[in-house]
Amino acid sequence: MEVLDIVDEQGRPTGQTVDRSKAHAEGILHRTAHVWILRKREGGVQILLQKRSSNKDSHPGVYDISSAGHIPAGVDYIPSALRELEEELGVSAKADELTLCGQRRILYDEVFHGKQFVDNQVSNVYILWLDREPEEFVLQAEEVSEVRWFDLEECMRLVEHSLIQSCIAMEELLMVERGIGLAQFE
Repeated sequence: MEVLDIVDEQGRPTGQTVDRSKAHAEGILHRTAHVWILRKREGGVQILLQKRSSNKDSHPGVYDISSAGHIPAGVDYIPSALRELEEELGVSAKADELTLCGQRRILYDEVFHGKQFVDNQVSNVYILWLDREPEEFVLQAEEVSEVRWFDLEECMRLVEHSLIQSCIAMEELLMVERGIGLAQFE
């Protein structure tokens, strides 16, 4: 059983906790950390997308954020982001390698595998610069079926016009694009 902190609108724990399945059944506000992996290639920026495993409880078999995950109760955003990178992709990173792009609220209500799924979360969005080929990532099979690099501009076009099966929000890609500028001044 995965236990999450119930949080306020700014992502601060309220002191109460909830089981992950109950949080998604009832739409209880909780936290996640999103990490977008980027690299510079051929004068541009590429972004790594993961393809979600077909047995995921939400958005099975579609492209998603490089690495993302729920934050367990009592854990903060960055330690959780680093743990997810290691678990999902086999990437060891340090806290100072992450650039915070901002925070966003996510709320959606859909049906997956015949069950209602209400996701109500506050997410911190980070970027990590890492130049590694897809076959060098160690994928967690239960979570990720493949990873693939996309030119950032092309990825944004594909997502904006729904030309790729994904659960990626254009709002978040715009945060990443702004974050690239922030990262250059660190």
